Formats: sequence, structure tokens, C-alpha cells
Amino acid sequence: MVKSMTGFGRGIAQGERYKMTVEIKSVNNRYLEVALHAPRLILFLESAVKTQIARYAERGKVDVYVQLETVGEALPQLKTDKALAVAYVEAAAEIAEATGMADKLTLAQLLQLPGMFSMEKPEDDLEAIEDVLMSALSQALQGFADMRALEGERLANDLLGRRATVCGYVEQIEQLSEQVVRDYQAKLTARIAELLVGTAQLDESRLANEVAYFADRACINEELVRLHSHLQQLADLLQSDGACGRKLDFLMQELNREVNTIGSKANYLAISTLVIDAKSELEKIREQIQNIE
Repeated sequence: MVKSMTGFGRGIAQGERYKMTVEIKSVNNRYLEVALHAPRLILFLESAVKTQIARYAERGKVDVYVQLETVGEALPQLKTDKALAVAYVEAAAEIAEATGMADKLTLAQLLQLPGMFSMEKPEDDLEAIEDVLMSALSQALQGFADMRALEGERLANDLLGRRATVCGYVEQIEQLSEQVVRDYQAKLTARIAELLVGTAQLDESRLANEVAYFADRACINEELVRLHSHLQQLADLLQSDGACGRKLDFLMQELNREVNTIGSKANYLAISTLVIDAKSELEKIREQIQNIE
């Protein structure tokens, strides 16, 4: 199914200490470009976030916005300075040796010395942060994918309708192409007869050669065959799975090329009018295709 490159998704997840809100927004872009807008604490997960996005999108400029809240209060942790304790003991031993005092520093005395204990704020739980973020991201991606699929379906239906309109123009051109040579022959015959009144006989063989030359120059059968083929490919791509935006963009170039060739070769007012109508509709299709992944 065709997917749009425009999408939005939102997810919220909460753990014991953290709450995450993730929003994903995407717009058209030639390639996949992902930008993470998040607190510095979360940036270590940037690569993982981009990997997850790439599972859902192949093209588009995708912005991921992350809000982090601390919802649970972790108790501060009691820390002891073991290096300082060793320094106190060694210093007491040196003083005892220098003064000849026999008393030693007891554990009770050591624990009362300044700097032995401190209360520290607990470190951030990076594993818990990753779990909550990925949960919120998964929710956001599901909504993001659903919106892109729904918008893609609408685009495909609109484009199939416009394709049908172009097919109608092509069928009319095909019908008129059979009349072009006959009309040219009739006009040429009448004009020559008008010029040769009272002078000479009409040279039928020369007239036939002239008509044959014109018919060869104005023949658009090959262009019509290719147009039918391209229009069928357009329908097939719009009903296919996977990314097809680049293929559709190339196909539109080919369709425009064939229509322009018909316009330059046909030399017939009714066909020229239909060519203008077809080009107008093809331009609308081309613009819509820019939204397809």
C-alpha cells in the first residue's frame, strides 16, 4: 500500500522513576533524515531511535521530540570515603610513632572524623530510561505508521482518479489521430484544386506522396502505445506495497515526454487541446507524487 511521507504520532510511557512523552512528525524529503530533539541525558539513545524510525520509514524528514519527567523520588545514598579513612589511620599511626604514644585510632573514633560520610544523589538509571523511551517511541511509531498509511491510501485514490482522467484524454487523442490524415488530405486536395482551377490536372501521385509524408510525420502510434504502458505502470505502482515515490517520479517524466511529443507531432487543434488538458492533469499528479514515500 502506498504511504505518505507526512505523518504524526505520539506516545507516553511511565516507569517507577521516569515518564517519557515522544512525538514524531515527518514531512517530504528526498531521503530519510531523522533528527532527535531530546534532553542531553537521552542523546546516548539517538542511534537506537534512528534504527527504530528506519523500520517504519524509507523517505522523509522525521523529527522526534522527547520530553523527560522524573516522577519518583529515589532515596539519597550514604557514601563512605574509604580512601580518607585509610589516610586517617596512617596519619594516626605516624603521630603515635613520632610521639611514642601507644594509643591507636579506634573504629568508633574514625567514624566520627569529618568527611567520612556523605549523602549523594542517586545516579540516573540509564537502563530504566531506555526502557521507558522505547515504550513511548513504540506507541508513537504505531500512530505515525497508521497516519502515513491512511494518508497514502487517500493519495492513491486521488491519483488513480486523475490517472483515469488522463486515460480518457489519451483515448480521445487515439480516436482523433485516425482522423488527422484524412482531414489533411481533404484540405490539401481542396486547396490544390482551388489553385489549379482552369490550368492543369491534379497530380494524384504527387498528392499521395505528400499525404504519405505528412502521415509519417504526424504518426503518434508509438507514443500512444508507450503512454498506455506508462499509465498501466502508474496504476500498478499505486496499488503496490513498499516505497514507490522515486519510481513514480521517474514515470511522470516519461509520461510528460510522450504527451509533449504527441503535441508537437499531431499538428491538429483538437489533439493539441487534449494534450494541454492531459499535461495539466499530469502536473497535478506530479505534485501529489511528491508526498508519496
